[in-house]
Amino acid sequence: MNFTQALLEAIESLNGNKMRSGLTVLGIVIGVAAVIAMLAVGNGAQASITGSISSIGTNLLFVFRGSADGPPGGPGSGGSGNNDRPLTLSDAEAIADPLAAPSVDLVAPAIQGNGTITFSGENTTTTISGVTPGYAPVRNLELAEGEFINEEHILGRMSVVVLGPETAIAIFGHSDGIVGETIRIEGQPFRIIGVLVAKGGGAFGSEDNSAYIPFTTAQARLIKRSSLDEIDVLFVQATTAESVPQAADEISNILRQRHRTPIGDDDFTVFTQQDFLQTFETITGVLTIFLGGIAGISLLVGGIGIMNIMLVSVTERTREIGLRKALGARKKDILLQFLTESSLLSLIGGIIGVMFGWLIAFTVGQVATATGNNFVPIVGTDAILLSTSFSAVIGLFFGIYPASRAANLEPVEALRYE
Repeated sequence: MNFTQALLEAIESLNGNKMRSGLTVLGIVIGVAAVIAMLAVGNGAQASITGSISSIGTNLLFVFRGSADGPPGGPGSGGSGNNDRPLTLSDAEAIADPLAAPSVDLVAPAIQGNGTITFSGENTTTTISGVTPGYAPVRNLELAEGEFINEEHILGRMSVVVLGPETAIAIFGHSDGIVGETIRIEGQPFRIIGVLVAKGGGAFGSEDNSAYIPFTTAQARLIKRSSLDEIDVLFVQATTAESVPQAADEISNILRQRHRTPIGDDDFTVFTQQDFLQTFETITGVLTIFLGGIAGISLLVGGIGIMNIMLVSVTERTREIGLRKALGARKKDILLQFLTESSLLSLIGGIIGVMFGWLIAFTVGQVATATGNNFVPIVGTDAILLSTSFSAVIGLFFGIYPASRAANLEPVEALRYE
């Protein structure tokens, strides 16, 4: 018996039991569709997160108070360790010196806190950041309308604010045409001078749900620190993406000299975009594998269903097998026949499962878009090849025992089977 004959007989046999074959295929369809959809969601999440981080620039560095492993004054904590010296405006000025740090292009110090914004009975809690004019170009912020904070606002400690679009919508119901309106932040009046273009989530949460006020105004009235010179975080833009490692070294050397700390005992931490990307890629990679593993269990259950059906088929066709062997069918012919049936079941299930999985991923993407989330599931060719290959292997693996059992039947005993 050649493969073509075995395939035709397998199709005929499966066609003779449409309902049973359909239910068996359904197990593989569900398994493959789950693998495709889960991997698509995982890949989409990874692309969304890394895209959000990359959107703020590949040449951006973050400088925090405290060492990376020091508990009290850790990165972004704003806490005060016993021996940690806070970052200051003087540190920012030293790093901005082109002679001391030639790889550094722009420096933007900031202090941050949470505050309640109110307007005509509406209120929302958001992140309040005290920033300088250099903050917008360093963080790649774009204005939908109005202007960003300038030197005049800083020198005059003016009560002006730039809102993220989410914050604007939360208190006004829309984000356009609000420049010139007066809102209250923690009970104090601030005039809106600008609204940002929506960007989505970033490394430190959504920049759309934020409010930016002049650095000096924040120091004096809203976000008070132990000294007027103290800052929470320093955003640094390197001259090029390739110069980021050199810029990180220059920043570290400057701060060690100013803080008088030896190498290995830093009281600050310098993070790069690459550090954040690697961290998030690791997290989402593990999540994708986890989701794929859970979906793979469904595929395994589908394979067990194939073996179960094939065992039933062997039992029902015992006399047929005995007659074939009595007429000269070899052991490998019987083996090929049943392996072809099980493989065909898994192949059909795999193809339908790929289409169904793509449909699920597409639906998830449409729902995410409708709810305003920047998330698009990605169905990769690797996921398609992996799931279809795995389903074919499942069909072969779980078809071996029933096929072997059929091939080893003795013709005389098989013909006497009732």
